[in-house]
Amino acid sequence: MSDSTLVAQPAAPAITQHATLRLPLIVAMISCASLLLELALTRLFSVVLFYHFAFLAISVALLGLGAGGVFAHSFRAKLSGCTVEQLGGGLLCANTLFILAVLEVVLHSTVSLNLELRNFEKLTVIYLVSAIPFFITGLLFSIVFARESAQVARLYGFDLIGGAFACILLVPLLNILGAPNAVLCSAVLMAIAAALWSDTRKVRRLAVILSATFVVLIAANHNGKLLDIIYAKGLRRDALWVQFARWNALSRIEVDKVGLAKYIVIDADASTAIMNVDPALWDRDVPVGSDPGTWKQSSPFNWKQQLMDAAPSLANVLRPRGDFAIIGPGGGVDVLRAVANGSKNVTGIEINQLIANTIMRDKYADYAYHLYERPEVHIHVGDGRSYLRSSPDRYDVVQMTLVDTWASTAAGAYALSENNLYTVEAFREYFDHLRPDGMIAITRWEFRRPREALRVVSQAMEALHELGTANPAANFVIASDGPLDHDGRPVIVLAKKSAFTAGEVRAIREHLAEHNKLVSLYLPGADNAENAFTRLVASNDPRAFAAAYQYNVAPVFDSSPFFFFTLKTANAIADLRSTRGGMDWRVNLGLVILGMVLLISIVAVLAFLVIPLALEPRSSHPRLLPLSYFIAVGLGYILVEITLIQRFVLFLGHPTYALTVVIFLMLLASGAGSLAARRWTASLATLRPVLLIIVIGVVAYLGLLPVVLKSLVGLPFAVKLVVSSALIVPLGFVMGMPFPTGLRLLDESSIASGGLTEWAWAMNASASVLGSVLAMVIAIHFGLNITFFCGAFAYAFAGLLTPALRLRRI
Repeated sequence: MSDSTLVAQPAAPAITQHATLRLPLIVAMISCASLLLELALTRLFSVVLFYHFAFLAISVALLGLGAGGVFAHSFRAKLSGCTVEQLGGGLLCANTLFILAVLEVVLHSTVSLNLELRNFEKLTVIYLVSAIPFFITGLLFSIVFARESAQVARLYGFDLIGGAFACILLVPLLNILGAPNAVLCSAVLMAIAAALWSDTRKVRRLAVILSATFVVLIAANHNGKLLDIIYAKGLRRDALWVQFARWNALSRIEVDKVGLAKYIVIDADASTAIMNVDPALWDRDVPVGSDPGTWKQSSPFNWKQQLMDAAPSLANVLRPRGDFAIIGPGGGVDVLRAVANGSKNVTGIEINQLIANTIMRDKYADYAYHLYERPEVHIHVGDGRSYLRSSPDRYDVVQMTLVDTWASTAAGAYALSENNLYTVEAFREYFDHLRPDGMIAITRWEFRRPREALRVVSQAMEALHELGTANPAANFVIASDGPLDHDGRPVIVLAKKSAFTAGEVRAIREHLAEHNKLVSLYLPGADNAENAFTRLVASNDPRAFAAAYQYNVAPVFDSSPFFFFTLKTANAIADLRSTRGGMDWRVNLGLVILGMVLLISIVAVLAFLVIPLALEPRSSHPRLLPLSYFIAVGLGYILVEITLIQRFVLFLGHPTYALTVVIFLMLLASGAGSLAARRWTASLATLRPVLLIIVIGVVAYLGLLPVVLKSLVGLPFAVKLVVSSALIVPLGFVMGMPFPTGLRLLDESSIASGGLTEWAWAMNASASVLGSVLAMVIAIHFGLNITFFCGAFAYAFAGLLTPALRLRRI
């Protein structure tokens, strides 16, 4: 670029001194609103679309931010005629209305799960509309960072601190107001920021009116009276059958009436029946109601017959009066079966307090015959595995029946499902909490081509091997609710610490003969029919069996907890094409969404960043290397952050707590690090040691975190928060320095005269777009340790690129 071209660039108006004093607060408020909107959209997408679409919200947000930076660079000449106050006030007022438009579009979405052109068209509309608020944020931030380069570290620090406070607000807003109102709260924050930023009375008045209007709308919309879910998974939610609906940080819970029965419905998809019988009278026939939708059979209904015909009943056959620990009891099916069979101590660990308390012990307690308030039933709200980890109790049976919510928690953006319940380490903990003759009883959906219950056998076999059982062939009983002639059969896997006795096997045979709906898939010492389960048990080597099997049913561990990812990459496309539309399709849909978002992200980054960069004159200045630094820093940060979220789920006891605590501490610490960077990392000589410290710290955490978190899991929650702070804050602090320091060094060189500050912002945001998806791809295929290591490698690569930040114009 010639000197004359540089001179011809119009100078951007300076920000007034009064506005400069308020600017950090405004930046923090906008950042808080944007991250709050992003996280609330993950909850809405989980209900309206499917839990896998949480990935879509992350991609939309980060891509919008990056695209805003590109727009600021491409149109900097035209934008230079406006002050930041003029741009900020008007754009933020418009943004409040765009946020309302996003909410309306999402709530009225009729996207189904079928691979049809119209569904992709609807998804495209959702994607583009949802990106607009983030585009405006990215545009404003890019302009402010470019014009206020002298205080970029301070502004970036407040940007991160604002995001940290969004994490604090998220859980209470979801619990008290619900996801739609949490979205509206982000609009209120945008309007307040507009009032603070604008330099004209007219715009300030408009911003105040907008903020007041949205506050009134939030109050009027309490419990979804005005704005709530209309369509979910392509189907309209009929108010005639929805008797109760409430949001919290975990999910949206409904109670639906189907005939005379009532079902708890989680995120408009997964369901669990509320038990409607006195356990002492469960063996009596109940006349069929006049409503034909009550039960499918015309003969009198018998609760005992119905519940003992199901595969999970085998645990009650063998331990009718045993002590049960039931993970995910829901509406009480397993609890009722245990109590009615004679159990005097039933511990239920339910993760969602809306189900355990609001529904089962309050609004529908009479309907459920106060099942959860009986003296022999002890219900605890929390994560099942975390509860058992910190409990000294021992049980006869640890039971888990079809525990998957098909839902995204607030942390669902970075998880395919609740996989930490199904790792080998989890199974070892279940075995550790059994009495010597105890058993685990895990029921999973199964398919004509088995994989989920089959993987349960692999997990249990690996755990038993680690506990010293050389050949656990006599430690398994496997049965299903009918032959595996179609997808969606419940299959129970009973696994004992010791071998099943002849008397226990005989009791199982007698029960199977009495309830001929049940089908034996494997019994110890029996002449079992040839199937995948018998072959796996006979092999006594789950890894070798999985290597030769059509699906990936090898054991999974805490370092790679993707139990439901059973497709082998080489066969994935063929398997997905052959299973569209059925239950198998729903299980595998996450891979489609993950691949789709990765593809969209790559195309968008190419279209909005790489191609515009390539089309500019090559003689202007060396761009590739300095901008690659910001790509590496963005990738490194998101890879480390996502891995930390996954690592802290078990320690803190819930994915929502992990998301809130980890992101809050990371952003707060990084914000403080950015503020400190103004004095501590003013040159390349000080930046390189910071990057080296980050690399060493991340590598050290690879071995340190699992050991520390496991050893301290039994601490009180308040103490866990202190431990989390001690582990996360130092690393987050130094990770907040490389980006603002790089921007300042770029600004001090003559490269910045070509507008590379906006490019650096856009590249960093876009790297986060790709990194958020790549993190999951890497974790699924190679594990969380490799994902963490990739984060360290990205920072190491950034260290090699630091000299490029000082290159001069050529």
